[in-house]
Amino acid sequence: MFRLQGSKVLAVDMTGDAVKAKNGSMVAYDGQMAFKKMSGGGEGIRGMVTRRLTGEQMTVMEVKGHGTCWFADRASEINLVNLQGDKLYVESSNLLATDGGLRTGTSFTGMRGASQGNGLFTTTVEGHGQAAIMSDGPAVVLRVSSQYPLTVDPGAYVAHQGNLRQSFQSGVTFRTLMGEGGGEAFQIRFEGDGLVYVQPSERNTIAGDV
Repeated sequence: MFRLQGSKVLAVDMTGDAVKAKNGSMVAYDGQMAFKKMSGGGEGIRGMVTRRLTGEQMTVMEVKGHGTCWFADRASEINLVNLQGDKLYVESSNLLATDGGLRTGTSFTGMRGASQGNGLFTTTVEGHGQAAIMSDGPAVVLRVSSQYPLTVDPGAYVAHQGNLRQSFQSGVTFRTLMGEGGGEAFQIRFEGDGLVYVQPSERNTIAGDV
Protein backbone atom coordinates (compact mmCIF):
# COMPACT_ATOMS: atom_id res chain seq x y z
CA MET A 1 0.00 0.00 0.00
CA PHE A 2 2.82 2.42 0.90
CA ARG A 3 5.80 2.81 -1.42
CA LEU A 4 8.48 5.43 -1.93
CA GLN A 5 9.10 7.24 -5.20
CA GLY A 6 12.58 8.52 -4.66
CA SER A 7 13.33 9.31 -1.02
CA LYS A 8 11.06 12.33 -0.57
CA VAL A 9 7.68 11.30 -2.02
CA LEU A 10 5.29 8.72 -0.59
CA ALA A 11 2.89 6.95 -2.98
CA VAL A 12 -0.16 5.24 -1.47
CA ASP A 13 -2.21 2.88 -3.61
CA MET A 14 -5.81 2.58 -2.40
CA THR A 15 -8.64 0.24 -3.37
CA GLY A 16 -11.45 1.67 -1.27
CA ASP A 17 -9.46 1.86 1.94
CA ALA A 18 -8.26 4.96 3.78
CA VAL A 19 -5.07 6.63 4.90
CA LYS A 20 -4.48 9.36 7.47
CA ALA A 21 -1.90 12.00 6.55
CA LYS A 22 -0.57 15.35 7.66
CA ASN A 23 -2.89 18.07 6.45
CA GLY A 24 -1.59 19.78 3.32
CA SER A 25 0.93 17.05 2.52
CA MET A 26 -0.81 15.66 -0.56
CA VAL A 27 0.90 16.78 -3.75
CA ALA A 28 -1.08 14.80 -6.38
CA TYR A 29 -3.62 12.02 -6.85
CA ASP A 30 -5.36 10.04 -9.56
CA GLY A 31 -8.61 8.10 -9.48
CA GLN A 32 -11.57 8.92 -7.22
CA MET A 33 -10.76 10.26 -3.75
CA ALA A 34 -12.72 11.70 -0.84
CA PHE A 35 -11.09 13.95 1.74
CA LYS A 36 -12.04 14.68 5.34
CA LYS A 37 -10.28 16.96 7.81
CA MET A 38 -9.70 15.45 11.25
CA SER A 39 -8.97 17.36 14.45
CA GLY A 40 -6.22 16.47 16.87
CA GLY A 41 -3.44 13.93 16.53
CA GLY A 42 -4.97 11.33 18.82
CA GLU A 43 -8.19 9.38 18.94
CA GLY A 44 -11.24 10.96 20.51
CA ILE A 45 -11.53 13.79 23.01
CA ARG A 46 -8.42 12.88 24.98
CA GLY A 47 -6.18 13.28 21.97
CA MET A 48 -7.71 16.63 21.09
CA VAL A 49 -7.48 17.99 24.62
CA THR A 50 -3.91 16.78 25.01
CA ARG A 51 -2.86 18.58 21.85
CA ARG A 52 -4.40 21.82 23.04
CA LEU A 53 -2.85 21.58 26.49
CA THR A 54 0.62 21.00 25.10
CA GLY A 55 0.34 23.40 22.17
CA GLU A 56 0.89 20.61 19.65
CA GLN A 57 -1.68 21.42 17.02
CA MET A 58 -1.54 18.45 14.68
CA THR A 59 -4.02 18.67 11.83
CA VAL A 60 -4.70 15.38 10.07
CA MET A 61 -6.73 14.56 6.97
CA GLU A 62 -8.29 11.26 5.96
CA VAL A 63 -8.09 10.25 2.32
CA LYS A 64 -10.28 7.42 1.06
CA GLY A 65 -10.97 6.06 -2.41
CA HIS A 66 -9.64 4.21 -5.43
CA GLY A 67 -6.38 5.27 -7.05
CA THR A 68 -3.01 6.60 -5.97
CA CYS A 69 -2.17 9.57 -3.74
CA TRP A 70 1.28 11.11 -3.48
CA PHE A 71 2.42 12.85 -0.28
CA ALA A 72 5.44 15.00 0.58
CA ASP A 73 6.33 17.72 3.06
CA ARG A 74 9.08 20.35 2.62
CA ALA A 75 11.28 17.90 0.71
CA SER A 76 11.82 15.89 3.89
CA GLU A 77 13.27 12.39 3.66
CA ILE A 78 10.62 9.69 4.19
CA ASN A 79 11.05 6.39 5.98
CA LEU A 80 8.55 3.51 6.02
CA VAL A 81 7.90 1.68 9.29
CA ASN A 82 6.10 -1.68 9.37
CA LEU A 83 4.13 -2.31 12.56
CA GLN A 84 3.17 -5.84 13.57
CA GLY A 85 0.99 -5.09 16.56
CA ASP A 86 3.68 -3.03 18.26
CA LYS A 87 3.76 0.68 19.05
CA LEU A 88 5.73 3.48 17.39
CA TYR A 89 6.55 6.66 19.31
CA VAL A 90 7.15 9.60 16.97
CA GLU A 91 7.30 13.38 17.23
CA SER A 92 4.12 14.82 15.72
CA SER A 93 6.12 17.04 13.35
CA ASN A 94 7.85 13.93 11.97
CA LEU A 95 4.72 11.88 11.21
CA LEU A 96 3.58 12.06 7.57
CA ALA A 97 0.98 9.30 7.11
CA THR A 98 -0.44 6.08 8.56
CA ASP A 99 -2.64 3.26 7.36
CA GLY A 100 -6.26 4.09 8.15
CA GLY A 101 -6.48 1.03 10.40
CA LEU A 102 -3.62 2.07 12.68
CA ARG A 103 -4.53 3.73 15.97
CA THR A 104 -2.95 7.05 16.85
CA GLY A 105 -2.80 8.53 20.32
CA THR A 106 -0.57 10.35 22.76
CA SER A 107 2.02 9.36 25.33
CA PHE A 108 3.56 11.33 28.18
CA THR A 109 7.22 12.18 27.53
CA GLY A 110 8.02 14.24 30.62
CA MET A 111 11.44 15.82 30.60
CA ARG A 112 12.24 14.86 27.00
CA GLY A 113 9.30 16.83 25.67
CA ALA A 114 10.16 19.80 27.84
CA SER A 115 13.79 19.74 26.72
CA GLN A 116 12.77 19.71 23.05
CA GLY A 117 10.15 22.42 23.40
CA ASN A 118 7.56 20.04 21.91
CA GLY A 119 5.26 19.81 24.91
CA LEU A 120 4.92 16.96 27.38
CA PHE A 121 3.32 14.44 25.03
CA THR A 122 4.36 12.66 21.86
CA THR A 123 2.35 10.83 19.21
CA THR A 124 1.91 7.06 19.31
CA VAL A 125 0.97 4.80 16.39
CA GLU A 126 0.03 1.16 17.00
CA GLY A 127 -1.55 -1.83 15.33
CA HIS A 128 -0.83 -3.74 12.13
CA GLY A 129 0.14 -1.72 9.07
CA GLN A 130 2.51 0.91 7.77
CA ALA A 131 3.47 4.39 8.87
CA ALA A 132 5.58 6.98 7.05
CA ILE A 133 7.84 9.19 9.14
CA MET A 134 9.92 12.16 8.02
CA SER A 135 13.40 13.33 8.83
CA ASP A 136 15.58 16.31 7.97
CA GLY A 137 18.13 14.40 5.93
CA PRO A 138 18.29 10.60 5.61
CA ALA A 139 17.32 8.98 8.91
CA VAL A 140 19.60 6.49 10.60
CA VAL A 141 18.00 3.50 12.34
CA LEU A 142 20.00 2.44 15.41
CA ARG A 143 19.54 -0.86 17.24
CA VAL A 144 19.37 -0.87 21.03
CA SER A 145 20.07 -4.11 22.89
CA SER A 146 20.61 -5.09 26.51
CA GLN A 147 24.35 -5.03 25.90
CA TYR A 148 24.35 -1.76 23.99
CA PRO A 149 22.20 1.06 25.39
CA LEU A 150 21.99 4.23 23.28
CA THR A 151 22.27 7.91 24.17
CA VAL A 152 20.67 10.40 21.76
CA ASP A 153 20.73 14.16 21.30
CA PRO A 154 17.09 15.30 21.81
CA GLY A 155 17.31 17.58 18.78
CA ALA A 156 18.18 14.64 16.53
CA TYR A 157 15.56 12.22 17.90
CA VAL A 158 12.74 11.31 15.48
CA ALA A 159 11.03 8.13 16.72
CA HIS A 160 11.49 4.78 18.45
CA GLN A 161 9.80 1.39 18.67
CA GLY A 162 10.22 -1.82 20.63
CA ASN A 163 10.62 -2.63 24.30
CA LEU A 164 12.65 0.42 25.29
CA ARG A 165 12.99 2.37 28.53
CA GLN A 166 13.87 6.06 28.44
CA SER A 167 15.81 8.07 30.96
CA PHE A 168 17.03 11.64 30.84
CA GLN A 169 20.49 12.86 31.69
CA SER A 170 21.43 16.47 32.33
CA GLY A 171 24.66 18.33 32.87
CA VAL A 172 27.13 16.91 30.34
CA THR A 173 26.03 17.74 26.81
CA PHE A 174 27.22 16.67 23.38
CA ARG A 175 28.57 20.13 22.64
CA THR A 176 30.21 20.45 26.03
CA LEU A 177 32.12 17.26 25.25
CA MET A 178 33.29 18.91 22.03
CA GLY A 179 34.42 22.04 23.86
CA GLU A 180 31.52 24.16 22.64
CA GLY A 181 28.87 25.94 24.65
CA GLY A 182 25.16 26.29 24.11
CA GLY A 183 24.47 22.60 23.65
CA GLU A 184 21.47 20.56 24.78
CA ALA A 185 21.14 20.40 28.54
CA PHE A 186 19.64 16.92 28.26
CA GLN A 187 20.45 13.62 26.66
CA ILE A 188 18.00 10.77 26.10
CA ARG A 189 19.20 7.31 27.12
CA PHE A 190 17.45 4.24 25.70
CA GLU A 191 17.80 0.79 27.27
CA GLY A 192 16.17 -2.50 26.36
CA ASP A 193 15.52 -3.96 22.92
CA GLY A 194 14.29 -1.90 19.99
CA LEU A 195 15.02 0.66 17.29
CA VAL A 196 15.65 4.41 17.48
CA TYR A 197 15.37 6.71 14.45
CA VAL A 198 17.62 9.78 14.42
CA GLN A 199 18.10 12.52 11.85
CA PRO A 200 21.42 14.10 10.82
CA SER A 201 20.08 17.64 11.34
CA GLU A 202 18.99 18.96 14.70
CA ARG A 203 15.66 20.69 15.17
CA ASN A 204 15.62 23.84 17.27
CA THR A 205 15.14 23.04 20.95
CA ILE A 206 14.93 25.05 24.14
CA ALA A 207 17.10 22.58 26.02
CA GLY A 208 20.15 24.79 25.87
CA ASP A 209 18.28 27.38 27.91
CA VAL A 210 16.94 24.94 30.51
